[in-house]
Amino acid sequence: MLTPLYGSQAFAEDGINIGGAVRVNYGLKFYDEASKDKGGDLTFDMLALTFDGKHGDWGLASEYRFTSYGDFIQKGYLYYSLAPEWELQFGINKVPFGNREFISNSFWEGIPYYLGLEDDYDVGVKATFDNGQWHSDFAFYKNPEYGPSEVNRYAADLYSGSINGTQYANEETNQLNYRQTYTLSQGDLTMTMGGSVEVGQIYNSMTHDTGDRYAVALHLDSSYQGWNLQLQAMEYEYDAKNQADVDSNKIGISVVGWQYEIAAKAQVYNANLAKTFATSWGSVKVYNDFGYMTPDTNDESFDNSLQNVTGMAIAAGPTYTMVDLVMGQNMTFSTEMDDHIGLPEAGDGWDKRININFGYYF
Repeated sequence: MLTPLYGSQAFAEDGINIGGAVRVNYGLKFYDEASKDKGGDLTFDMLALTFDGKHGDWGLASEYRFTSYGDFIQKGYLYYSLAPEWELQFGINKVPFGNREFISNSFWEGIPYYLGLEDDYDVGVKATFDNGQWHSDFAFYKNPEYGPSEVNRYAADLYSGSINGTQYANEETNQLNYRQTYTLSQGDLTMTMGGSVEVGQIYNSMTHDTGDRYAVALHLDSSYQGWNLQLQAMEYEYDAKNQADVDSNKIGISVVGWQYEIAAKAQVYNANLAKTFATSWGSVKVYNDFGYMTPDTNDESFDNSLQNVTGMAIAAGPTYTMVDLVMGQNMTFSTEMDDHIGLPEAGDGWDKRININFGYYF
């Protein structure tokens, strides 16, 4: 939902680039009577400032965002080039899990984002190897970029607080990541395939016990003459040592000013198709992103969650506009009952909303 900056500048040699973006957002919820009566809402989305640069073998990458509901850091890390194929990153950097870029094309991102498993940033150290074909990421993260009670954050993390009458007291700590991909190129065809593993601990501040968590994924990102196909299958589990009155089949998450519950264990599948058209003034990318989550819990009343986003991204000069039709079932942010993912759901129809995000980048 809070996609990275489009058209960010390359790192300057022996200097700092200062850039950023201003974005506004139009939204119309077909499942909300007030939204329909008004014909939707046009609101300020965010102001972002970036500071990127390089001096010799050392570099800096950072971004801070000011939004309508709060301000927060998206990333902020130093990096060091050990060799042409090796780089070390220190600080708030992107967690290497899943498809190397995103498992989504839209402003809305994919279901894994809302589970803390896409476009995630944590505090730690990451080593990256890339020789043009083989790409390896090794990382250790001590904890998320903010404390567990914070909701104003870019990346989804475990939440410590009350949700729907349940008092959660969990926080992420001591996380290891490994991702391996291989890129095959043949003429106009490029395929990047690989797998990811994430393991970590969950500390409960009320029981003072430590649980564990894991996630595994297989992913493919392929391109051919402007077409792009992304596929991913993943499984995750949050095994927290909760208080006696907390249901272990679910756990709390917070992101972008909101907190909600998700199934503690599930499988998630993504299939995205896009086509980019070059124009005399920029480009247009049309896409369809589909995500499907199946809870794997002891409670058989937990329901599947689905999200489908059909849209286009229009790049013209310093502007980037994303127009999305978002459809969801049992899915936070895209349905009327937006306080959970994968939990029991009364209905099974598709809720729909239109979202248009316009950004000016400098």
